[in-house]
Amino acid sequence: MKMNNLFKRLAVGVLLPAVLLLSACGSQNESATADGIKERTIKAGIGNSRMHPQGKGMEKFKELVEEKSGGKMKVQNFFDATLGDDQKMTEALQGGLQEVTVPSTSPLVGMIKEFGIYDFPFVFNNEEEAYTVLDGAVGKKLLDKLPEHDLVGLGYWENGFRNITNSKHPVKTADDFKGLKLRTMQNEVHLDAFSKLGANPSPMAFSEVFTALETGTVDGQENPLATIQTQKYNEVQDYLSLTNHVYTPFVFLVSKKFWDDLSEQEQKIMSEAAQEAGKYQREVNQKENEKALKYLKEEGMKINEVEPEEMEKMKKVIQPVTDEYAQKFGQDLVKEMMSEVEKVRGK
Repeated sequence: MKMNNLFKRLAVGVLLPAVLLLSACGSQNESATADGIKERTIKAGIGNSRMHPQGKGMEKFKELVEEKSGGKMKVQNFFDATLGDDQKMTEALQGGLQEVTVPSTSPLVGMIKEFGIYDFPFVFNNEEEAYTVLDGAVGKKLLDKLPEHDLVGLGYWENGFRNITNSKHPVKTADDFKGLKLRTMQNEVHLDAFSKLGANPSPMAFSEVFTALETGTVDGQENPLATIQTQKYNEVQDYLSLTNHVYTPFVFLVSKKFWDDLSEQEQKIMSEAAQEAGKYQREVNQKENEKALKYLKEEGMKINEVEPEEMEKMKKVIQPVTDEYAQKFGQDLVKEMMSEVEKVRGK
């Protein structure tokens, strides 16, 4: 009898700590997800370098996500089109192979035609006008179209006003476009607008532009100042003309497949981080544009502005293109956009 009691005491002595240990492990596992946040790695890719304002925005996004999630959600950033160009990365999001990318809106036009309204030349005179449209009802209407294409849009960042560089001559008038072979994005509005001005637009992937300029495959290209600097186009281009012909936004995209797997708290973290990093990125972009202009001038680029009356002539030449695509993208949407712009100008 005494032996049996001894075995019972020994059994309890062994089993009780084991049960307590298992209970403790179960509590730890539950607490890991009790706040609705799981251990995750978010693969995010962009076409620009880490030093570009877009790259700095991505680093801020990484910092914010990891901070807000207590380190559980980690962002792995890939720069310089390591994961492919905007089109390929967007497709990777749709297939659930990548979680985040922040492309220009232009490549989305083939999927959602209404995004083409942002490609109309000479719509915005300054950033404030652009922000009013992007962060308002018009911008939201376009973001709301993304989920049916397996994408989720968390807002707009800034690429900025695009300017012309080339190796032939300054672009001061509409006639100066004639005969220039310019690299553009694969975008119908851009292609038709430059053709109307007499240029020879040549669409190609962003990653191929420097080599094409260096070898003379194309005479020039058009991009915002910060991109011109970080991509070192000044090394293969002589002239920079401040045409400010198109304001191009970035759009912050998340894979819908990934998004739908997130808890409400995780979605909140992603959304807040994208918005806060976007505000930071816009501020950085404007500062970097000022620095880029100074740098490019110091590096020997011949820089010229375009007189307002010449801008109006350029706008008049391409007006038929704008009118044609306004019908294609939706007259009501275009009118709503221009109404918002006029409200800002009327203040």
